Amino acid sequence: MIKVEGLTKQYGQVRAVDDLSFEVKPGIVTGFLGPNGAGKSTTMRLILGLDNPSSGSATIAGQPYRNLKNPLTKVGALLDAKATHPNRSAHNHLKWIAQANGISTKRVDEVLALVGLTGVAKKNTGGFSLGMGQRLGLAAALLGDPEYLILDEPVNGLDPEGIHWVRTLLQNLAKQGRTVLVSSHLLSEMAQTAEHLIVIGRGRLVADMPMQEFIRNHSQSTVIVRATDFQTLTNALTGAGISFVTVPDALGRATVEIANTTTDEIGTLAFRHHIGLLELSERRASLEDAFLETTGDAVQYQAEKPEEPQQ
Repeated sequence: MIKVEGLTKQYGQVRAVDDLSFEVKPGIVTGFLGPNGAGKSTTMRLILGLDNPSSGSATIAGQPYRNLKNPLTKVGALLDAKATHPNRSAHNHLKWIAQANGISTKRVDEVLALVGLTGVAKKNTGGFSLGMGQRLGLAAALLGDPEYLILDEPVNGLDPEGIHWVRTLLQNLAKQGRTVLVSSHLLSEMAQTAEHLIVIGRGRLVADMPMQEFIRNHSQSTVIVRATDFQTLTNALTGAGISFVTVPDALGRATVEIANTTTDEIGTLAFRHHIGLLELSERRASLEDAFLETTGDAVQYQAEKPEEPQQ
């Protein structure tokens, strides 16, 4: 388990992390979310002992990272995929890491194959694309076959196949009982990858709960209805005390949107009033909806809202 207790980091007048506490448990992928400047990368650096906290603590398996013996066999981390010597080949980059940490060099070929870089193993990393660099960073994180993985934006620069591969890899590693903490700004991808979320804003904890609970608690679903008799439908809704709004859909057809209800409830109401339905669907709340609602006040760099496009 990764345990963060009262973690605080002050840089001059800026408090990057503010009395932050949470736990990352094994067996599931835990997503680490927050707006730019929220303190995610700083928190990860503090967990890995790359920075010293102003107060509080961060431990892995009950110990600070610096006290771990053979740390790469315990913790795999990816914070900066560009941290390679540009004139060193991918194979040699991993080889020196393996030799410095008592890891068999046979493992180098294994992780290169795992991340799909066997064909460019002898190519200098300075010529790598962003996606290839990410794959090499993941290979380095996996080199010691670690029990813990701490990854900052691991799918940045990857193509759809690569993103799907990382998602499947992380989920499979979690199923093996490993502890996986991963940050990403790709919310749609995080929604498919993580089971639990830790959300921070301005260095403080905003939410610590299962993915579906976070979405359900911080946003709402909407039922979309179109009927053969629009007026009868709206009269029935009004008579049942159900609030709704009427809007045109993409084709200009009159559509009713109803919040805080279910398709079962509206379908039953329509049946009772003998109303033929042309559409009865649910627009589910997304992780993006919940994230924006939860962290709106914690955004450090707030841009002006763009104007709606002209019809």
